[in-house]
Amino acid sequence: MWQTIVNAFKIKEVRRKILITLALIFVYRLGCYIPVPGVTLMNDPQVFSEFKFLQIMSAVSGGALQYGSFFAMGIGPYINASIIIQLLTYAIPGLERLSKEGEEGRRKITAYTRVMTLILAIAQSIGILVAFSDYVNPSALFGAEGFGKFMSYFFLVTVYTAGACLTMWIGERITDYGVSNGISMIIFAGIIATAGLSILNLIISIFTDVTKIWELLGFILAAIVIFGAIVTVENAERKIQVQYAKQVKGRKMYGGQSTHIPIKVNASGVMPLIFAYAFLSLPDLIWNLIGKGSISSTSWWGRNLGTGSWLYMVILCLLILAFSYFYNQLQFNPDDISKSIQGNGGFIPGIRPGKPTADHLKKISNRITLFGAIYLALVALIPSLIFKNIDSSLINVFSATGLLIVVSVALEFDQALQSQIMMKNYKGFLK
Repeated sequence: MWQTIVNAFKIKEVRRKILITLALIFVYRLGCYIPVPGVTLMNDPQVFSEFKFLQIMSAVSGGALQYGSFFAMGIGPYINASIIIQLLTYAIPGLERLSKEGEEGRRKITAYTRVMTLILAIAQSIGILVAFSDYVNPSALFGAEGFGKFMSYFFLVTVYTAGACLTMWIGERITDYGVSNGISMIIFAGIIATAGLSILNLIISIFTDVTKIWELLGFILAAIVIFGAIVTVENAERKIQVQYAKQVKGRKMYGGQSTHIPIKVNASGVMPLIFAYAFLSLPDLIWNLIGKGSISSTSWWGRNLGTGSWLYMVILCLLILAFSYFYNQLQFNPDDISKSIQGNGGFIPGIRPGKPTADHLKKISNRITLFGAIYLALVALIPSLIFKNIDSSLINVFSATGLLIVVSVALEFDQALQSQIMMKNYKGFLK
């Protein structure tokens, strides 16, 4: 990957795109440190310590959510809007038709996603202010009573919504003028920034406690092993051979080629983990919003289903398994692939075309999805336990979600750079 970056900087156009990407990410990171008047979350960063999902979202935003800064919601509303629109595409025939209409259809779906982002940003900003009302000081803006209080909350909702929309705009500009997917790069930058701060604190602590150097060495060793294992599985895929029969059209012969259908072991990526964490965190968030954190049911939930309990881990693994199969059904349709293969005169050796091919693909997909779900469950449990034993401050930074996102975005960035270099070489050859 480092050699790819060096080669990219030797090409003027690719170097320009890299610099644009870095400049836009710098603007985003700058917004993560701009305080919002009337919000005092920065004075108590431990307020998120009880909520696992909020810890993950704060780590993804680079700590902006934890400190209540201008980009507190980060790219979260846009991600949620994209997921909702993607799910609705399979449920609403009109959206499904748009998704198949090429560039024009994609532009309309993008417009719907932006509108949904705006709606979710308003809802989430209101939720943040309601959930953390103890850390909001309306009197610092327009007054603490009556119309002044209403205007204060209206101002804060507007600011947080504008921050979410500006983050979405930065991500889209990175996609258009930079390298790789802008949304992924923003998430990657947030996780790396949070991780870098935790590692820096660990290094500084060595000067006061020499034994901390063993924690640092243990972290480096564990990170190399874990990242190596994740990269290996993320690149693993099952290749299903497809043979195309020879066809004679006029005086020419077509077909006779052999290709393959790649099915990745972890085709669903990090989405099952996000869904599982969100589902388990929903009761905590609801009880926190309604202000009934002291009721007996909440105490029972904290004791038996709190983060780290054995029942929590069992349910988390089951949810990861369920969401893996659910997301795989949305992404991989054996019937459509079977019809496409048959329509182009192809077949899988040893399997009859039509329904037998669809059943064969479905059987293989279900088996691979099972292994992918087991892999995600192991990633959700083992790395967190390892980093927790090394240094408890690293468990939220290097969570399962963070690890998978970092690896996936790094691989995607490397592939994007290689594509840009290859495209430039082709243009140079044609000239």
